[in-house]
Amino acid sequence: MLPPELLKKIQGFHFKTRHLANDLFAGQYESAFKGRGIEFAEVREYQPGDDIRTIDWNVSARFGHPFVKVFHEERELTVILLLDLSGSHLFGTRRRFKRELLAEVAGMLAFLAIRTNDKVGAILFSSQVEKYIPPKKGASHVWQLIKEIFTYEPQALSTNLDTVFNYLNRVVKRHAIVFLISDCLDTGYERSFRLTAQKHDLTVIRISDPAEQDFPALGRMALRDPETGQVALINTNSRILREKWRQYHRAQAAFLQELLKRTGVERVDVHTNGSVAEPLARLFDRRRKRM
Repeated sequence: MLPPELLKKIQGFHFKTRHLANDLFAGQYESAFKGRGIEFAEVREYQPGDDIRTIDWNVSARFGHPFVKVFHEERELTVILLLDLSGSHLFGTRRRFKRELLAEVAGMLAFLAIRTNDKVGAILFSSQVEKYIPPKKGASHVWQLIKEIFTYEPQALSTNLDTVFNYLNRVVKRHAIVFLISDCLDTGYERSFRLTAQKHDLTVIRISDPAEQDFPALGRMALRDPETGQVALINTNSRILREKWRQYHRAQAAFLQELLKRTGVERVDVHTNGSVAEPLARLFDRRRKRM
């Protein structure tokens, strides 16, 4: 049984993301992600202007006048959300923690998927795969998914992106729309990332907080690494320390950008002090124009 305060928070979040998905992105998601083929729907009588290549000769011969085959786009897609629950997401200096921002992005995408009758599933991970939620349809499924994001306590706190990509490629056999939602503070996953990009339609949604880019000068502080649990007393006024911090994050960003460039994978940046809707809208618009 969930505590009343947490249940109220999840319900409010559920309502907010559903409202945004329904009101702001009507049609944008559907036009950005197309089905992979066409399927036969019915036959109907030939009308002037129909392509003669679609004539069904067997039916036409039976009824004595021409009939054509009608095909519809095979729309139903499978959406898989890769959700990073490592300790670095328990951080935030502005409007919300990174894990709350991750939940908002995931909730928005899940509602958009079921709104167009697509199936949506999720893989919760840290340095290991924590939980696999198989793809399903329906609003009740999205409610369960959002509740898991808010309440699941991961067994590990460090990050291993290679593990989740390898697991995805083993478990999800058919082509899927895949969103990695993570701060991407990891390296060494190039091979599995490349294989995922070849097999699936992959997009990286990178979560960040402004304080990660420029460490604030607040004097001496005791800080704990959320992924290792180590505590250190540091002088945040040190220019050398702050420059090393900036260099680390610049190196992480450069590694990711180069990998995305080589594989042709799109990236969306969302920040704890910014909007979720605007970056996603720009993504859908870019994809729609390309199609």
